[in-house]
Amino acid sequence: MSKIVTYSPAYTLVPTYECFNSCTYCNFRTAPGKSPWLSLGSAKTQLLSLISQGVIEILILSGEIHPKSLRRQAWFELIYDLCRLALSLGFLPHTNAGPLSREEMAQLKQVNVSMGLMLEQMTPKLLQKVHRNAPSKIPQLRLQQLEWAGELGIPFTTGLLLGIGETKEDWWETLEAIASVHEKWGHIQEVILQPHSPGDQQIWNGQAFDINFLPEVVAIARKVLPSSITLQIPPNLVTKPETLLACLDAGVRDLGGISPHDEVNPDYPHLDYQALVKILQPQGWQLIPRLPVYFQYYDWLPKNLQNSVSKWRRKLQN
Repeated sequence: MSKIVTYSPAYTLVPTYECFNSCTYCNFRTAPGKSPWLSLGSAKTQLLSLISQGVIEILILSGEIHPKSLRRQAWFELIYDLCRLALSLGFLPHTNAGPLSREEMAQLKQVNVSMGLMLEQMTPKLLQKVHRNAPSKIPQLRLQQLEWAGELGIPFTTGLLLGIGETKEDWWETLEAIASVHEKWGHIQEVILQPHSPGDQQIWNGQAFDINFLPEVVAIARKVLPSSITLQIPPNLVTKPETLLACLDAGVRDLGGISPHDEVNPDYPHLDYQALVKILQPQGWQLIPRLPVYFQYYDWLPKNLQNSVSKWRRKLQN
């Protein structure tokens, strides 16, 4: 009998690459004012080209405009309008745009089937290292997002970034923080375990996370987190097929969004579906598509989003 691992057929829209943070390992960011914002017209052209391509999830992934910036409201409205546009064309939006206010999260709940924010690591020592010029990477600020998502009933994805100066003990602390919030609200659908993978744009000279340790991290996460939370790894960052399979054996059950381009790690192209099947199938794994909201959270969605999700459920079941 086949063992099942899922993925999300996805495409990423980037409202802007500019970000007031400057994480030293980042391969995504441009400086404030140096990146043109995506227009709705351009986004519509991109989305229309995807309608017959099997894409389900539209990931709205943005650099961050400072909360006190005069452009913050325009930035937020662009994100909201991109989500509405994606919905109108039959896609399911998922937004990850850094820490948001509670009011912003409540508004985006109306046009997103799920949302996300990487917790990365809870240890504050990184604020003196890779996050020294990244005000929104304060651990408690990011943990607050997970709390608000729970309070607002938003199905949520979070995760750890591995190999940025943390210790094994820090992994435990971060996982325990996620578990604690989930036990209160039950809203964390996925936890991503993302190994730091050096790219051409980063200014930090840190080495890649040794992926030979990734199955160990998976095993720890599976031990700490409730079984209702799905563990995810990005297969384009796991360059050894045997390590990918070892992670599945240790408890990973999802491979995240598979799309033409990884915006966060542009130096690491995604494997396509057929390439992944060639790795997985001989070991008894069946790779199947999923929606960006897990089935146990359908009832949490506003009625209009439930209708959009139901259409995709029927397509996947046929």
